[in-house]
Amino acid sequence: MNEDLKFILESTEENMHNAIKHLEKQLLNIRAGKASPGMLGSVMVDYYGSMTPLAQVANINTPDARTLTIQPYEKSMIPNIEKGIMYANLGFNPMNNGESVIISVPPLTEERRKELAKQAKAEAEDAKIGIRNDRKVANNDIKKLEISEDETKIAEENIQTLTDTYIKKVDAIFEFKEKEIMTI
Repeated sequence: MNEDLKFILESTEENMHNAIKHLEKQLLNIRAGKASPGMLGSVMVDYYGSMTPLAQVANINTPDARTLTIQPYEKSMIPNIEKGIMYANLGFNPMNNGESVIISVPPLTEERRKELAKQAKAEAEDAKIGIRNDRKVANNDIKKLEISEDETKIAEENIQTLTDTYIKKVDAIFEFKEKEIMTI
């Protein structure tokens, strides 16, 4: 196989794999009823004038399925952490006991579960779009190579097989997340 062709196939597969990893990371932010430190992954806190991820200024723990505790490295950060959580608009109401911030994760209503499932579906669709764009770029790169029509056709079929495989992975990941969200 042509070296350029091999490179195109490998880089396309890597890009598609990265789309899957990105999808998994995005789906971690969508809660499925039980508390998880990943739910606060998007929270940014004002740390002495610069916006910093919450995980860099505090320990986040889940003592039970419905509670998150945030233990700041500095007690003076408690008000900033509360503001950051409220500003992130995650639907949580943080409370503090002077030592740490406590978030009680409310059970999801059926309506909210449906909204979260739609959000997860949108993330899955974005991943599929990314994978299809990777296919398009690869096919364009293949057409630019000076190879025979047979080699071009075989390479495009390989790219399509890769695309189909990764689209199925996206569907499987989404179905798992949707089941997790809709389970009470």
